[in-house]
Amino acid sequence: MKKILSIFVLIATFHIGFAQETTTRKDSLQGGLRAERTCYDVLRYDLNIKINIEEKSIVGYNDITFKVIENTNKIQVDLFENMKVDSIIFNTKKLDYKREFNAVFIDFPNEIKKGSDEKITFYYSGNPIIAKNAPWDGGFVYKKDKQGNPWVAVACQGTGASLWYPVKDSQSDEPDNGATIKVAVPNGLMNVSNGRFIGSQDLKNGYSRWDWEVKNPINTYDITVNIADYAHIHDTLGDLDLDYYVLKENEAKAKTHFEEAKLMLNCFQNKFGTYPFKEDGYKLVETPYLGMEHQSAVAYGNKYRNGYLGSDLSGTGVGLLFDYITIHESGHEWFGNSITSRDIADMWIHEGFTMYSEVVYVECQYGAEKAQKYMNGMKRNVSNDGPIIGPFGVNKEGSGDMYYKGALLLNTIRSVLNNEDLWWKIILDYSNKFKHKIIDTETVVAFFNKESKMNLTPIFNQYLRYATIPDLFIRIKNNKLEYKWNASEPNFNMPYDIKINGKEIRIYPTDDWSTSKIKVSPLDEIEVPTNKFYINANLEK
Repeated sequence: MKKILSIFVLIATFHIGFAQETTTRKDSLQGGLRAERTCYDVLRYDLNIKINIEEKSIVGYNDITFKVIENTNKIQVDLFENMKVDSIIFNTKKLDYKREFNAVFIDFPNEIKKGSDEKITFYYSGNPIIAKNAPWDGGFVYKKDKQGNPWVAVACQGTGASLWYPVKDSQSDEPDNGATIKVAVPNGLMNVSNGRFIGSQDLKNGYSRWDWEVKNPINTYDITVNIADYAHIHDTLGDLDLDYYVLKENEAKAKTHFEEAKLMLNCFQNKFGTYPFKEDGYKLVETPYLGMEHQSAVAYGNKYRNGYLGSDLSGTGVGLLFDYITIHESGHEWFGNSITSRDIADMWIHEGFTMYSEVVYVECQYGAEKAQKYMNGMKRNVSNDGPIIGPFGVNKEGSGDMYYKGALLLNTIRSVLNNEDLWWKIILDYSNKFKHKIIDTETVVAFFNKESKMNLTPIFNQYLRYATIPDLFIRIKNNKLEYKWNASEPNFNMPYDIKINGKEIRIYPTDDWSTSKIKVSPLDEIEVPTNKFYINANLEK
């Protein structure tokens, strides 16, 4: 979740016309996969830092354990250029390094060998950037609760995790063996991070350190800190631990409001498979910004209201039946956190599927009719301003349409299949097959093609790789129905369901005029409903 602003602004598209953007060396250093990145695979991060809230500063280190994939003398680790590299230690000795923008190129005195496990300790300090409007821009957020206690958090999706800690800042590599996040904060406050709480320690210097451990692989932008005078609410759902960390002033309302999380988890586990981070538990953590899908520590800032801060993004009324942030950000546990796109150019794999998970939740709770109503209400938020898939290797996303249009694409695919049992089987198998995997669009399309036994590639291409949506043209000629698609994707074809005198009939248009065997007359009532497919319909009588 990053770009949904409000019922009035709806989608902030930062990369309109991105294909014409000029990319820079800085962009490719952050988004590219050069040899200094691909030569090693991160196994674990062990972060140990102190956050000085008055100074808005961090000091500490990150132990980076990795496996060498190819013999090398040099690796790239990332840390924003406004942050200071204090030293980098390997086998008790300082390493030389060179900085270029946010990239730190680290030189080893001797070649490290393929297959070996190595570890560097990266000491750093500085004042991480402060977000102007998190989570839509990355950085730290410093606020206070009603009692005047500090309330601090960070969100960095898109901007990069390296804005606050040294890391291989690419979605292509998650630490296989998880991470520890140890954060010292002023006494009287608590830090909540990802995974399980493993203990706290009074450091006898006015600070206490709060230690957390993640057992599963984790997106680097998901690693987080949340600092406040929190109340802790514990619950369970079967053998899954549920933990809520909320401002003490909101403890009573949170106990009631977060009951919806159980309904959501029951629905998603039924449709998408077992919660993918059971070992790390499920948490909602109240934050001073709207929300973010921080794995096993979902950031929540929707003020205990239904909808999106009390508004319905769909304009249908259905969006006010549930808390948007609880449902959407938790949906990311399956789509984005468990299944991750290799490059942020493919972020529709996160956002399209997660937006569709909202529809799934509505269907679980309120039925298919309301789910379709909510789904179709999303059409008003699509701008069709550019392709959903962005340029690769330069840390650029595609159009913000990846959210709503991505969900509408999935609803269209569901309608094309026209087989509910098959649809839910494919969705469940997709979630399970790629659990904890890093994938790309080609992998998604190949899977759906194989499981459906259909060639869905032209449909995926049309909605993902072009700004436009397909136009369906239908006309009556010589008492016969004729139809064709007009689409940007060459050789586009997609079956479609129309109604003739109230009876649903499937037609098979291509990119050239086809004539149906069905006899019709100008007096027949022909409908081209668009509730199940996202298209433009043109009916000529």
